[in-house]
Amino acid sequence: MNRRALALCGAAASVAVLVPAAPSAAASRAPAEPPATPAAIRWSDCATKAYPTLQCGTVKVPLDHAKPDGRRITLALSRVPHTAKSSLGPLLVNPGGPGGSGLSLAGHVAAALPKEVASRFDVVGFDPRGVGRSEPALDCRPGHFAAVRPDTLPLTPAVERANRERATAFAAACGERHGDLLPYLDTRSAARDLDVVRAALGAQRISYLGYSYGTYLGAVYAKLFPERVRRLALDSAVDPDGVWYDSNLAQDYAFEDRHRAFLAWVAKNDAVYGLGGGPAAVEGAWSRMRAAVAAEPAGGTVGAAELEDTFLPGGYYDGYWPRLATAFAAYAKDRESGPLVTAYRALAESDAAGDNGYSVYTAVQCRDAAWPREWNQWRADTWRVHAKAPFLAWNNAWYNAPCASWPVPPLTPPDVTNTKLPPALILQATGDAATPYEGAVSLHRKLRGSSLVVEEGGGNHGVTLGGNACLDGHLARYLADGTVPRGSGTGEADATCDRLPEPEPEPAAAKGTTPDTAGRAQGLALHGLLPGRG
Repeated sequence: MNRRALALCGAAASVAVLVPAAPSAAASRAPAEPPATPAAIRWSDCATKAYPTLQCGTVKVPLDHAKPDGRRITLALSRVPHTAKSSLGPLLVNPGGPGGSGLSLAGHVAAALPKEVASRFDVVGFDPRGVGRSEPALDCRPGHFAAVRPDTLPLTPAVERANRERATAFAAACGERHGDLLPYLDTRSAARDLDVVRAALGAQRISYLGYSYGTYLGAVYAKLFPERVRRLALDSAVDPDGVWYDSNLAQDYAFEDRHRAFLAWVAKNDAVYGLGGGPAAVEGAWSRMRAAVAAEPAGGTVGAAELEDTFLPGGYYDGYWPRLATAFAAYAKDRESGPLVTAYRALAESDAAGDNGYSVYTAVQCRDAAWPREWNQWRADTWRVHAKAPFLAWNNAWYNAPCASWPVPPLTPPDVTNTKLPPALILQATGDAATPYEGAVSLHRKLRGSSLVVEEGGGNHGVTLGGNACLDGHLARYLADGTVPRGSGTGEADATCDRLPEPEPEPAAAKGTTPDTAGRAQGLALHGLLPGRG
């Protein structure tokens, strides 16, 4: 699965006539119900070798939940049915994004949970509105991430102009191609979709496991329908107070820390990679590599922007470090482009699914909340962040820059503070870059009665069902009977787990072959299903 690493006013005006009037803020906050109980889902076999009991189905939901008798759209669903005599009902799972497909995640969750727990749930995956096999699916500007893109670092007016034009063109294309849908692509609408799914499943209550952005989707659902939540497990939590501009700035600093952790790991394994025995030496090799591919893209494919995209997944999951270090060493020492291009193809190159995921990502984030419309603010904020966090600051700014000229106005994010829920379980690594730790603390405080389980010193994004037995045990107990740990009252965490050990380099790395991250099969499987950028 490929992963994404990764004149404004005039453009917005040019698409305004193509976009229908957005629903008012009052209408978007109004309680909404399906017009009647939706038809039961007709499940059909869609088994794969990995998931032999997987089933697929669809459900119709209102495009505009304020007009439940109006136009309908289709959500694609998957299910691994329960096998135990007594069932705890549906467990809906979401991998994040926004824009991530959850159809395969259902199979992973059902297989990774202890059998005695998974057998009591119908594990249900879904493609949110606009995503994947749901209809209609967004694709605003096919090939938007085709190599080679402009350097992300705008050291000249021409480079800055080229990047701004790309972002503006993407926003304009979204309005032209999908203007009828954009006013209804937001987290609140997606949360209301989940309640239609619940009704179609014939369930009074649902359980939910969400990763990354999926934690925010789950928290919004719980705010709208607290009485319909049985269990709420939230892994790698979005800060509900940072949606979305501030959260992306916070990411930049956290990804800088993860990038430096990677460079330090390469230095520690200098006997294998030969890039220097200290972090400073390895950082110098990195800077020279970036400058080299900016001047002449590796293999005619990997320029500076693509290089950053390729190494970004290492900030999400350290299981990619051996592969990335191999490619880094091959190019930095011998100017060998092959491993670098191969890593880009595997970890960063955007295909049609990636184009769809990015289209939904921008549509939801640009609609959910206000973004600065003045480019001068983006420029000033990004240069300020770049001074301390150069690895991702400008790359991340351009990734989100379509929101500066988005063709529909923003909504106001809901306050997810909740006093009506059963205890929720929040799981978080202290060094998570995509959703920094402070966001989990904030969410913990807002969900009364929730419990926070922390992977102390961990840096991966998405920490359950990826190989940490301690975290997986907390999740399994919670899903089985609602058990949550309770801390002593000192500190934020109710329980802590040790982090997984760092990956080991493989001797094969020295020969330029792809190293095998032995013992991390479950982690690699999980992170192949979680989209980058949240």
